[in-house]
Amino acid sequence: MDSRIQKIVDEIKKSIKGKDAIILKVLCAMFAGGHILLEDIPGVGKTTLAMAISQSMSLSYKRVQFTPDVMPSDITGFNMYNAQSQKFEFHEGAAMCNLLLADEINRTSPKTQSSLLELMEEGKVTVDGQTHFVPRPFIVIATQNPFGSAGTQRLPESQVDRFMVRLSMGYPSHDSSLEILRQDSDPETIDQVITIDEFLEMQRNVNDVFVDEAIFEMIVNITEATRESDNIQLGLSPRGSKALLRMAKANAFINGRKFVSTEDVLANLSCIMAHRLVLSSRAKAKGIEVDAVLDKIADDIFVPKI
Repeated sequence: MDSRIQKIVDEIKKSIKGKDAIILKVLCAMFAGGHILLEDIPGVGKTTLAMAISQSMSLSYKRVQFTPDVMPSDITGFNMYNAQSQKFEFHEGAAMCNLLLADEINRTSPKTQSSLLELMEEGKVTVDGQTHFVPRPFIVIATQNPFGSAGTQRLPESQVDRFMVRLSMGYPSHDSSLEILRQDSDPETIDQVITIDEFLEMQRNVNDVFVDEAIFEMIVNITEATRESDNIQLGLSPRGSKALLRMAKANAFINGRKFVSTEDVLANLSCIMAHRLVLSSRAKAKGIEVDAVLDKIADDIFVPKI
């Protein structure tokens, strides 16, 4: 593993115990320039993870607790008239930061959700004809509780597709739970180990990772397999294919390699594809899970030797 990545992980582990794999997946998505959807129950450390990441990498951080009364202007910003200058002045919204935690995104209105998702895609917002760009880097970590539907607005498939990965932290193990309780009275300070400029450089390094033609072929074969499967009604989109490639490149970079291997692709199938695929009614009737379909595709696909 790259030494800088190891330092970042070590700092985050001061606050997040026993979730090394999730930490690495989140870092992969961030270095690949993507946004993250954390779907899990309350209280397992989603907010703590976002704060630890921002502190370790010197990213400006803001958190919005989404409720039905949160307006799009709260996210994007708005113009307000200044009586002294007799001019309208732009007041920044919560999105004007490097890392935005959109907490319980499924509890706000579709209009506010769409506003945030458009900002994630475009990286800019236009208010009264004037364009404002978000800082670089700009990454959104959104959370939602998959249990309980009261007061929620489910994100449609076309909008969930905007997130590069969907992850679940899950409950900590027995030993990790003990560590959390021991640490509770004396929390450790997260140290800054890289600067924003170094973060941007690492994103460029990910972009420069070499991809063999056979890897492109493999990703296309996987994509077509999702579209041809009898168990899948809605297959992987071109955006999903590109996300799989970018995530594979980031995975190679984190592991200290300058080329993408087949393992980098296969390691990210579930977190990239599970939230993008829609199972057919036949598969749902049989109780088939998305991960089982992806496992079969991975087993059947031709894996080239690089």
